[in-house]
Amino acid sequence: MDIAIVSAHELTPDTPAIARELARGHRVTVYTRSRTKVDGVEHVPAGPDVELSESDLLPYIPDFSAGLAQRWREHRPDIIHAYSWSSGLAAIAGSEGLDVPVTQTFHSHYDDSRTPAPVRRLECAIGRRARAVIAACADEESELIRMGVPRRNISVVPHGIDVERFRRQGPAFPRGERPRLLHVGHVGAEYAVHALRAVPEADLVIAGGDDQSIERLRALAGEHGLADRVQMLGMIPHTAMPKLMRSVDLVLSLPPTVPTGTAALEAMACGIPVIASASGAHLDSVVDGVTGFLTRPDRPLEIAHRIRRLLGDATLRTAIGYAAADRARSRYSVERISMELLRVYEKTCA
Repeated sequence: MDIAIVSAHELTPDTPAIARELARGHRVTVYTRSRTKVDGVEHVPAGPDVELSESDLLPYIPDFSAGLAQRWREHRPDIIHAYSWSSGLAAIAGSEGLDVPVTQTFHSHYDDSRTPAPVRRLECAIGRRARAVIAACADEESELIRMGVPRRNISVVPHGIDVERFRRQGPAFPRGERPRLLHVGHVGAEYAVHALRAVPEADLVIAGGDDQSIERLRALAGEHGLADRVQMLGMIPHTAMPKLMRSVDLVLSLPPTVPTGTAALEAMACGIPVIASASGAHLDSVVDGVTGFLTRPDRPLEIAHRIRRLLGDATLRTAIGYAAADRARSRYSVERISMELLRVYEKTCA
């Protein structure tokens, strides 16, 4: 097959890996606005050469779709896979008249409270227009059905992770003797800070976030007398995340909405127990009490109880770590996810 993957904004960590895996038996080209040196990725100029949010991308979608149309008229793909609603707009416009099926993946579209009404209408239209829509979890599948996407057009294929990079064995960043917790991303990190108040023996590391969110979390820690136990790392290169995860005792992932759950999966692959918000993709990936714990993020005392239970029982931490790594490797490897995507492509083209 000739597969075209479209991403109008920054590539997700698994996209190049999945493209490489698919390319073992097929021709795969990733089209993006971002300049990158990754093999198989083609730069399509549209707008300023800087990273933009999806809403800021909208004025440049016509240029992006025109660039795609030019390339696809010269070399028509068999199937197009668009990641995000902005990519879907460009893919649908760029493939006009070519009779090429478009497969659509959304990212964080199913949080109504965060999605502007015009974007929501666009997502509904794209979901109904696409030949197939890929949901990352069962929660998203249900939301797509509510949006009017025919059930027969929906396939559930989670995001994949690199289980060779994220694995139990490997180097780790240096650390002190005190128990160490990690929250990946600034969204939901305030819940981890609140829970830390009831876990006086532990320190918390927060990775990710912009200057504004870092200052907000730093101020929150200060208000609760936790400034000396909360460390803000800011943005960490994805290549450094395995070392960081292997340097902690527990990983917390507490965003209220969870489109992909990648951070929790990567921690699981490293054999690190996870305490995750009972939402979205976490409901599919984290087996409560077996590969981690699920909890409501707005219950700091419950989160603290889970933390203390795991920190106080090395045997339980080890057992959960092994079970988590096994589940991540067997269910969420890039190799398996690529095969599932390929089956969707083949069914769509049939």
